[in-house]
Amino acid sequence: MTGPESTDIASERSPETTDATLTVVLAALGTAAYAVDEQGCIIAVNALAERVLARPAAQLVGHDAHDLLHRDAHGQPLPRTRCAMRLAFLAGHAAQADREWFARGDDGGRLPVSWLTTPLDPRGLSGLSGHERVTLVLFHTVDEAEPSRAPSQRVAQPLPELERLALLAETTAQLTSTLDADEAVRRLVALVVPRLADWVVVDLISERDEVWRTVVAHAENGAVTHHEDLQGPMPPVPEHSSMPLSRALRGVASTLTGPQTYQQPPDSGIAAEQRRLFEATGIHSAAIAPLQSTRKVLGAVTLGRSQTSQPFTPADLALLEDIARRAGLALDNARLYQRQRTVAETMQRHLLPQLPQVPGLQMTARYLPAPDASQVGGDWYDAFPLSDGATALAVGDVVGHDLDAAAGMAQLRNMLRAYAWSQQEPPSGIVNRLDQAVMHITDVTMATMIFARTETTDDGRWRLSWTNAGHPPPLLVTHDGLASYLTDGHGILLGTGTHQPRPDATVLLPPGSTLLLYTDGLVEAHGRSLDEGLDRLRQHAAALAHRPLTAFTDQLLRRVRPADNDDDVVLFTLRTPTRA
Repeated sequence: MTGPESTDIASERSPETTDATLTVVLAALGTAAYAVDEQGCIIAVNALAERVLARPAAQLVGHDAHDLLHRDAHGQPLPRTRCAMRLAFLAGHAAQADREWFARGDDGGRLPVSWLTTPLDPRGLSGLSGHERVTLVLFHTVDEAEPSRAPSQRVAQPLPELERLALLAETTAQLTSTLDADEAVRRLVALVVPRLADWVVVDLISERDEVWRTVVAHAENGAVTHHEDLQGPMPPVPEHSSMPLSRALRGVASTLTGPQTYQQPPDSGIAAEQRRLFEATGIHSAAIAPLQSTRKVLGAVTLGRSQTSQPFTPADLALLEDIARRAGLALDNARLYQRQRTVAETMQRHLLPQLPQVPGLQMTARYLPAPDASQVGGDWYDAFPLSDGATALAVGDVVGHDLDAAAGMAQLRNMLRAYAWSQQEPPSGIVNRLDQAVMHITDVTMATMIFARTETTDDGRWRLSWTNAGHPPPLLVTHDGLASYLTDGHGILLGTGTHQPRPDATVLLPPGSTLLLYTDGLVEAHGRSLDEGLDRLRQHAAALAHRPLTAFTDQLLRRVRPADNDDDVVLFTLRTPTRA
């Protein structure tokens, strides 16, 4: 990060305690600020805090903020029981003070400061999910000679400014940490009501330039109620209307307004809907700002007051503009992410094949994209007839989680089909040819796969021959629920360039048995070993052995797929006839 207010952050405890998103939030503030964890230890500071405290980040990060900084009026360490900031921190509440004292680092003297604390949800800050609580502290110096004010007299400018900066910091942290547009709107609503208004309205413009009133929410007695009767599709945005919402939806301007603006005959359908909104809600004062990114206008946000007589002021409108600007960027990023993800997922789904009809065999396959990954990856499956009458089966995983991985998957699958159809070789020979080609004529760096062929024997039984290129082993479940992994035929993954011999393995599939081929996303999870994941898959597959194959496959995915899965999953299942 660069700029006059940025700084490198070091930690005496662990480098994992600092976080890029939190650093950006602090650097964007116009006042000195630091953040503490649930133990009260400083985890990040900005450059202004270093300058005001006359201490570099290395002397702040990792230290207990109370012990290091908090002092009484005489410059002596402040007892913890008398520290208003620490008491509020422990209670998880926001707090503020007009004038207290911090210790300076250069001469050890006392520094009179005005401060405000606000809790931040660590789930909104990537890299800090291990913390129970993160608290933001904003402060600035005050005149030593200025008399302290009673709480009822706290109407001077600095404290409202600190509150504004705290809200903007929380807005930045909350909205930039999600790539889900609906979640970004939910967080926006929670940020502004009831803190700034008792009504919030969000109008969004879709990709087809249709306006949809997405949210009409009212905060009262600590609860937020959504009025679905006031939500829904809106008329088109008029090109030349001077009415406040129309101007905001065109990205022209933010406006302070009220019901009197819409008492005249409406000049458009949107103006008529706004008049209906004011009549239904009782809003007497409103502030409207456009939601826009650097590329386009995405909608507008309206704040309304009906329960207090105080109208919105130009200062309130400026704050709403700052919030709306951050919300617009977050929504645009979320839409771009979703569009890219949809393209990649659609591409991969179209590349995955239809399963062939093989007399006597049942086959089912499922592909599930990663729920939280930035893009889909290179997991794939295939089944197709061979020139000698056998049926080929394959499941694989190309390294990566992006469009390149999906494209590499398509290259690998098509080359495998060509080699398997044209070459009368065991699975190991086909995969050896594929491995040599991968190194020279594809963009695939590394991949794992199982390639198998299944065919009937002279006595009518089904035989499986396979080779395993660094992939999780197939699982075979008999009709009676005996489940075992087929660990033979295991060799090195594709793309290493080592040219080691690949083994083949063969097994007769019992009547009514079920074969499972899958990718590692089904059995790997954070905080759990691979052996635990494999045991879990084996246990549930055995328990479901008598289910019809489609139900078996779907139930197994629901039971076994890890809740914190961040990878694609392929599950391919095959079942032999009950009688040979």
